[in-house]
Amino acid sequence: MVQRIYLLLAGATLLFGCNRPIARFTHSGPAMAPAAIQFSNQSEKAERYEWHFGDGNTSTEAAPSHEYKASGFYTVELKAIQGKKSKTTKMEVSVKPPNKCLVEIETDFGTMLVELFDSTPKHQENFVKLTEQKYFDSLMFHRVINGFMIQGGDPDSKRAKPGQSLGSGGPNYTVQAEFADTLIHLKGALAAARQGDQVNPQKRSSGSQFYIVHGRPVNSQTLDQLESQKGKRYSTAQRQAYAASGGAPFLDWEYTVFGRVIKGLEVIDEIAAVQTDNRDRPAKDVRMKIRLIK
Repeated sequence: MVQRIYLLLAGATLLFGCNRPIARFTHSGPAMAPAAIQFSNQSEKAERYEWHFGDGNTSTEAAPSHEYKASGFYTVELKAIQGKKSKTTKMEVSVKPPNKCLVEIETDFGTMLVELFDSTPKHQENFVKLTEQKYFDSLMFHRVINGFMIQGGDPDSKRAKPGQSLGSGGPNYTVQAEFADTLIHLKGALAAARQGDQVNPQKRSSGSQFYIVHGRPVNSQTLDQLESQKGKRYSTAQRQAYAASGGAPFLDWEYTVFGRVIKGLEVIDEIAAVQTDNRDRPAKDVRMKIRLIK
């Protein structure tokens, strides 16, 4: 009788162990920031999950994807749960710094990933400096012209009242122009605003105000005319790029292009389509937050 009870208890223990969930996962995706990592859940005997990604973010999806905004080592934790039972496993995810100078511009309409060109070092250094100082955070895109560009970076826009005229503010310095034949105003180009030639013959850039090209379709005849006027030549690749994406070529070699949107071009379309007043200021404030990807 005692032996029979022992066998029953042993069977119950075995059954209890078999019902315990097993937590297991792998991951894949780019190992360079910003890194969108896909997690593959290989757990067993679980009905729900809790993920902790190591950067303060969590998820309860079975197989989530998570984007790491910065490089570093992250300890990812997965808890597999079945009733009152749970099992946890951990894995370290390594994310390397990007091999380009990248920033994210976050808006209510979505986020744009922007490359800052190494070929315009003065503008790159200045934009990175202001970004790390959080200079741009809560500023507006205060001037929006559909088919042309969206402009922001005026510090006066942070606390501007409705209807207030904007576009004159800055950090009380300018940046030397950095022109290059390879840098043109295609859709998505990031360029520096500036004062006009009458008071600024050196075409020096504003210390903080910038614009992102929305643009219009561009044909060969337009580029032919601009070549004649400016004494410049567009390469075959540049002509093809203008034909494919459009832009604002009449600004080429007049304003410094120092970056480009490499992800999130649709956000420009969304912002460019907002209602504006007679000064091109959006009727509803469009604010930004910019972070350096590192």
